This record gives sequence, C-alpha cells and structure tokens, in this order.
Amino acid sequence: MTRPIQAIVHPAALVNNLLVARQAVPAAKIMAVVKANGYGHGLLRVARALEESDGFAVLSVEEAVRLREAGFTQPILLLEGVFESGELSVVSELGLCIVVHSVEQIEMLRRGWSPVKLSVFLKLNTGMHRLGFAPDAFRSALAALQACAIVGQITLMTHFATADEALGVSDQLARFNTLTQGLTFPRTLANSAACLRYPETQGDWVRLGIMLYGASPFATQRAADIGLEPAMSLVSEIISVQNVKLGEQVGYGGTYRAERDMRIGIVACGYADGYPRHAETGTPILVMGQRTRTLGRVSMDMLAVDLGEIPDAGVGSPVTLWGVGLPVEEVARATGTISYELLCARAERVLVIED
Repeated sequence: MTRPIQAIVHPAALVNNLLVARQAVPAAKIMAVVKANGYGHGLLRVARALEESDGFAVLSVEEAVRLREAGFTQPILLLEGVFESGELSVVSELGLCIVVHSVEQIEMLRRGWSPVKLSVFLKLNTGMHRLGFAPDAFRSALAALQACAIVGQITLMTHFATADEALGVSDQLARFNTLTQGLTFPRTLANSAACLRYPETQGDWVRLGIMLYGASPFATQRAADIGLEPAMSLVSEIISVQNVKLGEQVGYGGTYRAERDMRIGIVACGYADGYPRHAETGTPILVMGQRTRTLGRVSMDMLAVDLGEIPDAGVGSPVTLWGVGLPVEEVARATGTISYELLCARAERVLVIED
C-alpha cells in the first residue's frame, strides 16, 4: 500500500501566477527563478508551466543543462556564476548567462576562451552584503569585464534585502542609481516583493521566485489578495484515530496534554517529509476541508490533529498540510519560518503528482 502523503503540483496555478506577474510588470522581461528544483515543485515541471517566461534563473550548471536538454531556448542565468574555470566551456556551448560577483570570476573570464561572447550580469553589493562588488570596487570591476575578450553583453544587477519589509528599498535603490549614473547597460534589481511594491525597481529584467509559486512575499498580505494561486498542495490522510482523556499527553515529550476528553487524528506526515518539526500545537491544518489544529510535537513520520469539531473524520479522511484552502505562508508564519523553506524542504520520499 502506498503511503498517502503527496505533493500535488498545480500547473494551471503556475500559469495564472505568471499572468499576474505580466500585469504587474508591463515593460520588463520576466526571469523565472527555478532553482532548488523549482522551489520543490520539480525543475522541468515548473519550467514547462512557465514556458512563456522570458528567461530562467538557476543555481548550477547542472540545472541549466537539464533545461537546455529539455528544449528550453530562453536565456538561463547562473545566479552564483561559475565556480571554476572549466564550467565556462559549458556556459559557452549552451549560451548561458552568468552572474559575476568576485574578482576571481573576472580572472576566470580574463584567462578563458570562448568561440562566442558571453553574457554576464555584474552584481553590485548595495547593502545585502552577501554577493557582489562593493561600491568602491564596482567601476573597476566593470572596466575589467569590458576588457575581457570573451565578454559580450553586460547587465548591471543588485539584490534587495528588505523589499518585503517596512525598511523597503530606498537606500539600496539610491545607492545603485548613484553608482550606475550615466551607464546605459541593461539592469535587473527586482525580486517578487520589489516588483509588486516598488515598480520603479523593475528595470529591464525582474527575477521572480516566490510569487510564481503562489505564495505572498509579504507577511501582511495574502497571496489571494494579489491574485496568486498556490502551485503546490501538500496532502495526506488520517491513518489512526485515538481517544484521549482529559490530562493525557500526546506525542513525544508530552508537550500537549488534553484539555478535555477528545478525539485526535494521526496524519501520515512528519519532519522526514519536510513538515517543520518545530510546528507547535495550534498550527493550522485542514481535515476534510475544515480548519483545525496540530497537537503536540511533530514526529519523523506522523503528526497529531484535533478532531473535536470534525466528528465525521476518521481513518482515510483527507488532510491538507498547506496549499489549496490553506496558504503555505500562513503555515510558515505559525511555525516561525517562511514559505520558501517549507516548499523547498519537501522530501524526496514524498510522491509528486500533477492535478
């Protein structure tokens, strides 16, 4: 018998979310971020649904190879660039675009050879302090790239640290605009949050991730309010029902004690499936489409739910951990994390199907 937990991917939702993005980004090209196995949805599955995107962004050469072998001809950007000079031959052969964020990568390009000019995205660190050239090194890095014989199109790039928070992007945007003043290169600055909230950041390319998967990039705004639809539903079933007396404990550590005589359901899903172990009692969950709560500590393969208000629920009753009817960002907030982590954490053992 097959274990009932499944991740159901909704391609139609991906298509819808891309259309929402097109409306929000009328002029810029859309680069769909499909790294981390398409945020846990499946790289090629997502790429097929988002085939109308103007380009794709991935982390590794291996992901780019899979996209090219599957027939995708759009620009593909390596978000961390190349890690060793030997990758440049694949970049050249497949016509990939690469981020350049360090002097070491510029040196690889300076010493490298390619029969075609390579498209590079020069990354400027405007305050994220993760990747990119510091402001005082930016112009020299640009000059060094322009001097590289194998470098063709140069696009200027930065990444916002707080586009989804109250701090916004004003400081980083001002720094980027000051440092690039007078330059006519294409630009890419905006992620999902920035393109929705700060249209002045959209530039020539926007790099869209979480919104394409149907989750809101904002803690204070629901995805549905933006017109987004969840692209993944994590579902399972109740595999056991227990009758618990007042004061009896539930699960490891006895972190929950029954507040009354009650029925609890045991769901085939745990932290080995990608559900967060740190989810506390009260995390929202759907049983037979009705909202209820988790109880006690999440186990490796199971978790407990309150069936007190769902008398018809029993073994075999459907459960939605997140997805249609229960936004993943709501579960993320309840568990002290973000929707990105929940989606990407889906374990390989969870069967993925399309609706």
